[in-house]
Amino acid sequence: MTTLSLVTGASRGLGRNTAISIARHGGDVILTYRNGADAAKAVVAEIEALGRKAVAIELDVTQIPTFATFVGTVQTALHDRWNRNTFDHLVNNAGQGEMAAFAETTEAQFDALFDTHVKGVFFLTQALLPALADGGRIVNVSSGLTRVSFAGFSAYSAAKGAVEILSVYMAKELGTRGIAVNTVAPGAIETDFLGGAVRDMPDLNQQFADMTALGRVGVPDDIGPMIAGLLGPHNRWINGQRIEVSGGQCI
Repeated sequence: MTTLSLVTGASRGLGRNTAISIARHGGDVILTYRNGADAAKAVVAEIEALGRKAVAIELDVTQIPTFATFVGTVQTALHDRWNRNTFDHLVNNAGQGEMAAFAETTEAQFDALFDTHVKGVFFLTQALLPALADGGRIVNVSSGLTRVSFAGFSAYSAAKGAVEILSVYMAKELGTRGIAVNTVAPGAIETDFLGGAVRDMPDLNQQFADMTALGRVGVPDDIGPMIAGLLGPHNRWINGQRIEVSGGQCI
């Protein structure tokens, strides 16, 4: 049977690349987007051009009261498009960035980061458990900034650190269903994260490149294929791990 993955925040950036990489590996995809419906439709079209099936569903991962309705929409898509009741893989990718000095970080910035990266991951995964197949996989996206520090990312990195601990507990408690849970931690990547700062600001790009053993910052094609590979059948025994994909940042 063709595998089916649900990837959050997949209309752009790493989520988009992950969804397309999964399709290139022969899988089908349910992708979510918060805004940018046209971009999400374009991803669906690209996946379908690869001969795979895909649907895009709107979701704001900070709006926990909407999760029951979202799950219902997923279940309808499973039935109508795939004639099945479950999907195989969940990639919790949706995110946002805030760069502020520790002394200047506001409560609103802090809450927005934790609502997205911690509460959203926790309660969305919880809500989707009945629709996630036994023997499935969960990948939670973290950051290389949980291992090394870079001024301005204290709240963001604390949220991602919480996700890494949560992943270990998910792996332990969902193991009875044969579900493996891992964290993927990208280094600095050229996307529109933080308004495209790493991609579009040469000085910042070079600063991160100088920290990296391979001498450059990452691009989405460094991350999406890795996640798709981690979901493959040959990686069935990797569980409860933090896997950094950073080109050797700060080693």
